[in-house]
Amino acid sequence: MKLYADRVPVALRQLLTDIFVVIWVYVWIRVAIGIHDTVQQLAVPGQKLESAGSGIADNLADAGGKVGRVPIVGDELTSPFTNAADAARSIAEAGQDQQEFVAQLALILPAIALSVPLALVLFVWLPLRLRWIRRAGVAAAVRNQPAGQDLLALRALASQPLTELARLGPDIAQSWRSGDPAAVTALADLELRRLGLRHRGR
Repeated sequence: MKLYADRVPVALRQLLTDIFVVIWVYVWIRVAIGIHDTVQQLAVPGQKLESAGSGIADNLADAGGKVGRVPIVGDELTSPFTNAADAARSIAEAGQDQQEFVAQLALILPAIALSVPLALVLFVWLPLRLRWIRRAGVAAAVRNQPAGQDLLALRALASQPLTELARLGPDIAQSWRSGDPAAVTALADLELRRLGLRHRGR
C-alpha cells in the first residue's frame, strides 16, 4: 500500500483526502438527521395520549357541568365527573411529559453520534491539513529564490527517506556540500514534490 501511495501525487492525495472528509462529515450528518427523525417518531404515542386525555377531560367536565344543574343532587353527582376529568388531565400531562423527553432525546442522541466523527475531523485531519498548508506555503514562497533552493535541499537531506535520496545518486550529499547546482536543484525538487509542489515554469 505504501508503494502505491508513493506513486500518487501529493496534491492528488490531498484532494482525495479532502473529498473523503467532506463525504465523511456529510454521511454522519445524514445519520444524525436519521436518528433525530426516528426518535421523533417515539413522540407520536405521547401526542395521542395527550390528545385523548384532554378530550376525555373536556367531555367529562362538560358532562359534570350539565349534571351539576340537576336540582338537589346535582353537586353530589358532579364529584365523580370532576375526579374522572382530573384523572384524564393527568393522562394528558403524562403524554406531554413523554413528548418533552423524546424531544430532548432527539437532540442528545444525534449530538452523540456526531461528536466522535467531528472530533476526528477537528483534532486529527484539520491539524495535519493546516500543517501541510503552512509548510507548502513556506516552500512555495522560497522555491524560486537562490537561498530558498539551499534551504529546500537541506530540508530534503534532513527529512527525506534514504531510499529517495539514494535515487539521486550515491554521492548526492557530497555533491550538495560542494555546492553542485544540479544536486541542490535535485534535492530541492525532491522536497517540493513531497509537499505537492514544483518549480514554477516546469
